[in-house]
Amino acid sequence: MVEVIGVSFKKSGKVYYFSPGKLKIEKGYNVIVETARGVEFGYVAFGNREVDESTIVAPLKQVLRIATEKDKQNNESNRQREKEAFAICENKIAKHGLEMKLVDVEYTFDGSKILFYFTADGRVDFRELVKDLASAFRTRIELRQIGVRDESKLLGGLGICGQPYCCSRFLNDFQPVSIKMAKEQGLSLNPTKISGACGRLMCCLKYEQEAYEELIKKTPRVGAIVKTPDGEGTVSDVNLLRGRLKVKLKSELPDSAPKEYAAKEVRLIKNASNRQNDENIDMEALKKLEE
Repeated sequence: MVEVIGVSFKKSGKVYYFSPGKLKIEKGYNVIVETARGVEFGYVAFGNREVDESTIVAPLKQVLRIATEKDKQNNESNRQREKEAFAICENKIAKHGLEMKLVDVEYTFDGSKILFYFTADGRVDFRELVKDLASAFRTRIELRQIGVRDESKLLGGLGICGQPYCCSRFLNDFQPVSIKMAKEQGLSLNPTKISGACGRLMCCLKYEQEAYEELIKKTPRVGAIVKTPDGEGTVSDVNLLRGRLKVKLKSELPDSAPKEYAAKEVRLIKNASNRQNDENIDMEALKKLEE
């Protein structure tokens, strides 16, 4: 076992392990740590705890110190300088006529480098822009192209649920989300209803997927032929979470309403095809949500 603390460099950002050495550090503290890109100001996500050595990526970097008031002032000063750098960079992007959108600017703690995060539809030749920025700031410049999900995480906002974006609130990493999940959860395949503000599939589709997969294994699909207490019939509707089925009985008149049963009350005779009717669904638009 190895003693570590968890440190993130942005609010709700990915948490990294660092060695606290002899320091006792509690959640909520600010610390100065050595990273691959230099000295950084971090936020303690959790205090001293022991973790299995197999979860550590060696070598484990050490906490240099708990942040002092001077460190905090320096960090705050960097945040102000970032706002100024953002405005300057936007002007220079317009001057060079580049098809790119500036999303965020980040100064390293010691001010030795400025990182500019941007989005673009394709590759951008920003070599002249970098020279212009280096001349203006007299320091190292790095431009990073990010995806639309990363943009939403950096900027934050409210989702269609009325809550702050999951990615900016608590998600450390993006999990793969697919159209198949929306289908299996019985959601409308209308792109506007299953996509987030970033224009990609909503991350929350992943949260309940394991439960749906387990229920699908033991629940007849729509179109399946089943044996009910009232005879054979065809499943016309399924509510996976409630465990209820609507069945159109063979013995009933064609225009009779289907009867509802608990899933455990019916016995599967022949399941339906797993393919969903994609008629009138813009599959090309849906595929873009996964990109």
